[in-house]
Amino acid sequence: MSNTLLIIAAIIIPTATCLNAVPPIIKAENTMHFHSDTPTQPQKHPYIGMWVTGDGRIRQELLPTGRYDEARGNRRSAYQGRYVVTGNHIDYWDDTGFTADGTFIDNDTLHHGGMIFYREKP
Repeated sequence: MSNTLLIIAAIIIPTATCLNAVPPIIKAENTMHFHSDTPTQPQKHPYIGMWVTGDGRIRQELLPTGRYDEARGNRRSAYQGRYVVTGNHIDYWDDTGFTADGTFIDNDTLHHGGMIFYREKP
């Protein structure tokens, strides 16, 4: 009986796949708002500006153009890319293809990549 099931599976699965009856596997990054090759979209949200870790080592500027520029230690512009804010959620697409996300806890606190960023006050 197990051979019969294997034969049936060997016929049904490829046939269903060819007929698009089996949904494709979707990667998490494909469900984001846009991919790194999509043009930058201007952003209007209350989080535009400079965000800094408590020790000042990492500085991330969210620009109104939909781009970000991140400095790490003495490395200016260590990472650059695009971002989109939806509600209190932010998705990042680094120019090298790396993706990340974060959550704005309030208007002055961002949790991203296991770190806490604070809005830089002028």
